[in-house]
Amino acid sequence: MAGRGTPATALLAQRKIAHSTHPYDVSPDAPNYGALVAAALGAPPERVFKSLVTEVDGALTVAVVPVTGELDLKALAAACGGKRATMADRVAAERATGYVRGGISPLGQRRRLPTVLDSSALTHQTIYVSAGRRGLQLQLAPTDLVALTGAVTAPLGTA
Repeated sequence: MAGRGTPATALLAQRKIAHSTHPYDVSPDAPNYGALVAAALGAPPERVFKSLVTEVDGALTVAVVPVTGELDLKALAAACGGKRATMADRVAAERATGYVRGGISPLGQRRRLPTVLDSSALTHQTIYVSAGRRGLQLQLAPTDLVALTGAVTAPLGTA
């Protein structure tokens, strides 16, 4: 698949959104995966974000949070106006997004899911998110990510 685009990169190209792609080689089963990806990219870890598929009151939702922390499920539920949030079943997440675990992008999903971006992203000129394939990240402006996904922003991470 090297050299081939993904639905996420195709969307960015179609909309003429400034971005760059960055390949990396880290085992998806490695402990502290996010920090290793940031190191492989040579990027500050607070600018590298992971996309987590969750359920808020039974509805699949994507939470995009820094790899340096954990997702606060209560904060996510509140940001969505819901009562309870849990991590989604892996199979349901992969089926809804069209991506595999470790390569789920907030962009170009098979079924566009509601998205909540951690507000810390807005403090950076650019951030990194999955390009829709393990071993490939996208770098883009967080405001472009918000515009393309219709995301709301809220503090979601715990240190």
